[in-house]
Amino acid sequence: MSSSTSAPIAIVAAMQEELGALLARMPDEQRVRVAGRDFWVGHLQGQPVVAVLSRIGKVAAAVTATVLLERFGVRAIVFTGVAGGLAPGVNVGDVVVATELLQHDMDASPLFPKHEVPLMGMARFGADAAIGNALSAVAAEVLRDPVALIGRQAVDAFGLRSPKVHRGLLVSGDRFVSTTAESNALQRDLPDALAVEMEGAAVAQVCHDYGVPFAAMRTISDRADDAAHGDFARFVAEVASRYSLALVGAWLATLPPAEAAVT
Repeated sequence: MSSSTSAPIAIVAAMQEELGALLARMPDEQRVRVAGRDFWVGHLQGQPVVAVLSRIGKVAAAVTATVLLERFGVRAIVFTGVAGGLAPGVNVGDVVVATELLQHDMDASPLFPKHEVPLMGMARFGADAAIGNALSAVAAEVLRDPVALIGRQAVDAFGLRSPKVHRGLLVSGDRFVSTTAESNALQRDLPDALAVEMEGAAVAQVCHDYGVPFAAMRTISDRADDAAHGDFARFVAEVASRYSLALVGAWLATLPPAEAAVT
């Protein structure tokens, strides 16, 4: 991976609505199809980017990350999507910016400790602190006025009075956590986990292997409990996709101007 600012930044979206919102703001996107996926190469806020849909689950996300690194030589990967809140106070409409990520369904015990990735000697993969700090700062600013961000109707519909930004552990697994029993079990097993989703830790592991910065930012769509079957599609369209576009755009705008690519 090149550390040059001429190398693109990967923006990985978990939902088609989020990707569509990003593409609508890219003036010059060109589609490149690799491994059955559409990678959109272009610019956002003047920065070279590759935007792509991760697909759902850890394997799909890991394949996507590997293609971004091998084929496109990205200098960083930023993952945006939704997650279920686990920790007390992590509520619908809040944003979690990961400091570290773990696969909650990784268990090769008794050969290896629970959650540890076999032969790696680690369970938790750190997210890039500099990108995480910058994302947290822009998120705090953008979320200061949720009505301006998503409109009064959406704020009222989902009760998003004062959305907050949280930093900490994000856990991933190939299971949609949608019952109170599952949520409680995860909280007992991993008491410092803030939220749960299905891709981030796999991408973090790939980026760790390649030595490439990774960051994950997730909008809380539900509390990963018995009420998690609410109007998910509407939340993604009216809240999460707008969050993603605003936060990614605001972060990219803080970066130094991109260098001209060497021809």
